[in-house]
Amino acid sequence: MARSVILAAKVSDVDNRAVPCKVLSHRDYLSHPALLASERPRLINLSHVYRYRSRAYYASLLAEARGHRIIPSVETIIDLSERRLYENSIPELEAMLNKVVIDEAGTMPELLRVYFGIAEDARFDKFAKLLFDWYRAPALEVAIKPGKSARIARIGFANWQKLDKPGKAAFYQAMERYSTGVWREARPKEPPRWTFATLCDPNEELPPTSVSSLKHWARIAARLGVEVEPISARDLSKLANYDALFIRETTDISNHTYRFARRAMQEGMPVIDDPVSMIRCTNKVYLDELMRANNLPVPETLMISGMDDLPRIADILSFPLVVKIPDSSYSRGVKRVATMEEFRELVTLWLKDSDILLAQKYMPTTFDWRVGVLGGKPLFVCQYMMARYHWQIVKHNSGGKPPREGAAKAFSLADAPPDVLDIGLKAANCIGDGLYGVDLKQTDDGIFVIEVNDNPNLEHGYEDAAEKDDVWLQLTQWFITRLEKKFAR
Repeated sequence: MARSVILAAKVSDVDNRAVPCKVLSHRDYLSHPALLASERPRLINLSHVYRYRSRAYYASLLAEARGHRIIPSVETIIDLSERRLYENSIPELEAMLNKVVIDEAGTMPELLRVYFGIAEDARFDKFAKLLFDWYRAPALEVAIKPGKSARIARIGFANWQKLDKPGKAAFYQAMERYSTGVWREARPKEPPRWTFATLCDPNEELPPTSVSSLKHWARIAARLGVEVEPISARDLSKLANYDALFIRETTDISNHTYRFARRAMQEGMPVIDDPVSMIRCTNKVYLDELMRANNLPVPETLMISGMDDLPRIADILSFPLVVKIPDSSYSRGVKRVATMEEFRELVTLWLKDSDILLAQKYMPTTFDWRVGVLGGKPLFVCQYMMARYHWQIVKHNSGGKPPREGAAKAFSLADAPPDVLDIGLKAANCIGDGLYGVDLKQTDDGIFVIEVNDNPNLEHGYEDAAEKDDVWLQLTQWFITRLEKKFAR
């Protein structure tokens, strides 16, 4: 992990016994850029005031120019300078504030302080985390108007130097937790050369990569001088502080994952998944046309644009057949129908949300091949077995029960069937140069491309079971190669 360095008006302002971090004065940091020139530190900018053109302000401004990550950022300083600049966050923050009061009996404070995302009053920890997601700063205070529905009167920086003894102890404890919080268990011997942001949601039901697998990647990436840091959907404004972006939430062009990909491209950052790949892969109508145009084998597929299409489609494909919503993922929006009655009922329902649906020939198999492709080269090969007593690899259950997945079996690239590798590579290369998972079905009639995923699963112990750490090393090197090319210009 990058070393944390504290910036303060005076070095003596900080009790170094409470937080064993290097401390620099604002003056020294501004005047002597060579002091941290060989490092990529995490800077904590402490000040009782961050007014425009103050030393504290310029410290945050120049940190970005020097490639240093710092809290608060200039954007946060500006946002909190006037209510009109932060009022767009008020509704969500007030909703969380009032939920806390509903969930936890007690009085509402008129002033709430938050240190590095931790509230002085433990009842408000969820609110404090949300506030810190919006405005990353060492010490914040929220003025509250209590009532039946509490209102936020003001959000601003708290003067940490004027805290009482218990308050200052809580502040230092939160700062130590922030400055030492890491995914990896050990520090690299050298400061990291690059820092990769990983967009993830620990609460997602079926994430493409779990937090535990991302921690595994972080340990391996450290060998190559890379620090991996998790970010959330609320960290879009901080994205430019990183060198690259790896999106590990289920992608959708209508949600924040696409906005993150777009912003990364605008910043000139290497990104997986890139927005073009998202657009191409998340729509099965496009994929079917693209595969056919490139002479790749696909199941017989017909477009449904209205109820009048159903008799012709049923006659050509026969029952059972598969109906798909164009932008479905993880086996959602994919149904098998066995009769014309089921066909009509399902299409009637789904055409309410999508003008176009797909009908596809049903090809029963006990497993699907998945070829992972990165940068135009094979990364892994797996067989995904169908979920027990189901025709898909994931069975989504009703009644709030968790989905059930089939087993996975990894193959070394040397042992994978050559035809499977060849078709998988050709399909992925039609999309782009990123990370893709090509799903294939192998039948007596040959191998068929089912779809190309821009956001394929990558789990430690599953997709990497055959090629081991080489999967993660290649992933890391993909980013590094593009960064080195960018900065060599």
